[in-house]
Amino acid sequence: MEIPSHPILSCEAAGAFESGYFQGDEAREWPAMVRAGKAVAAAVRRDLREIGEFPDAARVLVLAGKGHNAGDALIAARELLAMSPTASVDVEFAFGDGALRPLAQRAWRELVQAAPGRVSAVGTEPGASYILCLDGVFGFRFRPPIEPRIAALFARVNALPIRLRAAVDVPSGGLFRADFTYATGIVKTAALDPVSAGRLRYLDLGFFADDGAVAPLAASDRVLVPALLAPLAALRPAQSDKRTFGHVGIVGGSCSYPGAVLMAALAAVRSGAGLATAFVPESLAAAFAARAPEVMWVGWPETPDGGLALEGRHLLEALRGRLTALVIGPGLGREAETLALAKDIVARSSVPLVIDADALQPDIVAAGASSRVLAPHEGEYARIAGARSTNATVVRKGPLTRIESWPEGGASYFSLAGGPVLARGGSGDLLAGLIGGLLAQAPGEPLRAACQGVMWHGLAADALARAHGQVAVNTTQVLDFLGPVLRDVQEPACRR
Repeated sequence: MEIPSHPILSCEAAGAFESGYFQGDEAREWPAMVRAGKAVAAAVRRDLREIGEFPDAARVLVLAGKGHNAGDALIAARELLAMSPTASVDVEFAFGDGALRPLAQRAWRELVQAAPGRVSAVGTEPGASYILCLDGVFGFRFRPPIEPRIAALFARVNALPIRLRAAVDVPSGGLFRADFTYATGIVKTAALDPVSAGRLRYLDLGFFADDGAVAPLAASDRVLVPALLAPLAALRPAQSDKRTFGHVGIVGGSCSYPGAVLMAALAAVRSGAGLATAFVPESLAAAFAARAPEVMWVGWPETPDGGLALEGRHLLEALRGRLTALVIGPGLGREAETLALAKDIVARSSVPLVIDADALQPDIVAAGASSRVLAPHEGEYARIAGARSTNATVVRKGPLTRIESWPEGGASYFSLAGGPVLARGGSGDLLAGLIGGLLAQAPGEPLRAACQGVMWHGLAADALARAHGQVAVNTTQVLDFLGPVLRDVQEPACRR
């Protein structure tokens, strides 16, 4: 099945692609550079909203090298000045302005002409402060070593008080301390390291548009693109009812961890699933029904410690023929009896599964034959790594979430959406419920459900952070941005 995505390439492969795409023709390269610069400017303003607005009198620092990265950064600066009439830009030329290649030189001239009196070519001053620094020194064609003078420049800039540090395409030589890296046109493998790149954004410049301009590229790693969510943003069939959109079951919860299963159920409802039934400890069912009346809450017999008891298996069996997907694990706890129950449920399941949290145990994830999505964080991934022979779609949650197939085969898909706003309890429970609801609507497409759920969840988190910041928010507020994200699914602005 085709997952809307674009290839992630090594620096060498990206260089070969661009050489073939542009064929050394500056008349083709310049429009792409302008698109890249405009896209960087728009993305910077958007991401800055996580900590505040771009001030009218902002002061911006541009670090310019010689080639295309310098041109992209200078065009981005021009766009920022056009949007903020009292802002100013300081440009530090790492190799002097005489070293600029023709297109970068053109970008520099146009920047100066567009904002006379607001652009300075100066060295950075100790203690100078900036709202933004754009790193456009080295591109993906850079090869070490770095001369000491340039290393000293980066050390000096890294020490300055700068609110947002943005690298164009790749962080220069790994020395620039980036908060965000904006991959222009192609995501390069060198930018996948969050330690040096910070948060990675992909700015689609249309290189891989289905216009016959280039042949599709096979790649083992791919980046998900917003078109993945287009089917969710489309009108639904007029002749439909609740059964049209699947029935998701959620098994989880315990008296020790009651909130997780509630969050998973809330997310399942927001996924667009037609029906949701949650099987939870009977002492929790009434309170949860008051909180989420859209869900059918089934009280399950409890163990003495408040977990799900084996004797409740008949409750799930009674609905087995109606469910189209099942989520198991959120808030489940690790009582031996409850884990034995989870293994039995997975082994008997005739519908696709999402297995998460405490249910991510090697013997549980390997039980039975139903298709399944596993959603571990790195610690849980290490715990179940011995079960790699299991046929499964695996969502490896982290700063860059990776969706891969077990056993090894096919491409791995990266979602670049989301960020530190998701670094709080319950984020994974929301994701499990969201994927489960999507899987219930398309039971035969676990990979697509996983990719859509991860990207939708991440984009909603980005929107939450831009609206309310990264700190003073609740995990469940992510759900309020799922709808607005779908309304925004469209062609990237840099391609229009």
